Amino acid sequence: MTRGGLADASARIAGRLAAAGVRPGDRVLCSAGASASLVEVHLAALRMGAVVVPANTAYQQAELLHVVADCRPVAAVVDGAAAAAWLAGAAPGLVVVDPLVDLPDGPVPRLDAADPGDPAMICYTSGTTGRPKGAVLSHGNVLASVEAVRLAWRWTARDRLVLALPLFHVHGLGVGLHGTLVAGGSAVLLPRFDADGVLDAVAEHDATLFFGVPTMYARLAASDRMAGLAGLRLCVSGSAPLPPELHQRIAAGCGQAVLERYGMTETLMLVSNPYDGERRPGTVGFPLPGVEVALATDGEIRVRGPNVFAGYWERPDATAESFEDGWFRTGDVGRFDEGYLRIVGRAKELIISGGFNVYPREVEDVLLTHPGVAEVAVVGLPPEEWGETVAAFVVPAPGHAPDPAEVIAFTRDRLAHFKCPRQIRLVDSLPRNALGKILRDRLLGP
Repeated sequence: MTRGGLADASARIAGRLAAAGVRPGDRVLCSAGASASLVEVHLAALRMGAVVVPANTAYQQAELLHVVADCRPVAAVVDGAAAAAWLAGAAPGLVVVDPLVDLPDGPVPRLDAADPGDPAMICYTSGTTGRPKGAVLSHGNVLASVEAVRLAWRWTARDRLVLALPLFHVHGLGVGLHGTLVAGGSAVLLPRFDADGVLDAVAEHDATLFFGVPTMYARLAASDRMAGLAGLRLCVSGSAPLPPELHQRIAAGCGQAVLERYGMTETLMLVSNPYDGERRPGTVGFPLPGVEVALATDGEIRVRGPNVFAGYWERPDATAESFEDGWFRTGDVGRFDEGYLRIVGRAKELIISGGFNVYPREVEDVLLTHPGVAEVAVVGLPPEEWGETVAAFVVPAPGHAPDPAEVIAFTRDRLAHFKCPRQIRLVDSLPRNALGKILRDRLLGP
């Protein structure tokens, strides 16, 4: 698809949506798999001044109805006749179509007239804790963020991105798609991630960029074709912490120093390891152009800049709680190591054991260096006399059957005693959301 073809297609779809009753400021829900048609719909809505509401395709009916009830969309774009029929029945009056938007054509409305402060997207938080809230991102927020990474990562019209991330999340949508369009480059859009599919696309399309989440990089590192990544100009990881051990394994296997960065639904991109210079494993680097980062006295990361949203959809109390003196409170805890920002963990994931603070990520990074550990999640079990119990849920590495006592002993040589897990639970897999973040609450059961 050419840029001109995309412009024409999005204008045509904007005419169809306008004829169906969509007006500037109206919400358009998009919950569909990655496709060229979905890209056309997304751009049509943005160009006509409607507000795109990306929704996770893994949402169950109750979760999707929460989003519909909360933001009251006028139209919805979903995959499959069954899903469309169910949603139309559950939300009378909602215009429900598939990504082809098979509606009658109409006059093309006024396009590309939105102001920087107008809402472009309402992106719902992942919901790993509590009900998802809608973060309202303006056109200015979206552009500021993608322009910052364009500059920082030297993104140009000569670049070609292999994009296997879902387009319901800001990683694939707000960085991968928007970045491609702003830079004037091109993208190879894959409907889903598959290690061989990515490596085939890199080779067949002379790709220069790949963006992924740690679980994708783990599967690529396990492939006997990993060397196929060597020709890329840049590999970027985000949405969840990239274990330093995996970073080093990829570097040894194909020569790629994966660039790790840090962002949030409410702020889009914030911090990045340098394009030129050391990409330090276990850190997310330095503030991107236009972004300011500060640490509160308790270590909480606070940010401000043109990329930071103004608030949550119809949640004034939650918005007020999230800002202090103009700084957005991320809820993440970090520290600076020689200028590099290191994410220690989420404040809400803090484990207090024996009066001491334990951040799960620090313990997980140590456990991942054990040869018998493939994946791990550390949580605090319900309080006992001395506080919460540090427990680790471990997915064994292939061909290993780690002894829990030995794994605990392994950590004692590398961590303060209060940080060492007192329980090791072997599991087949860890519950994760679509972007690879561990759903720690599900480990604790009902």
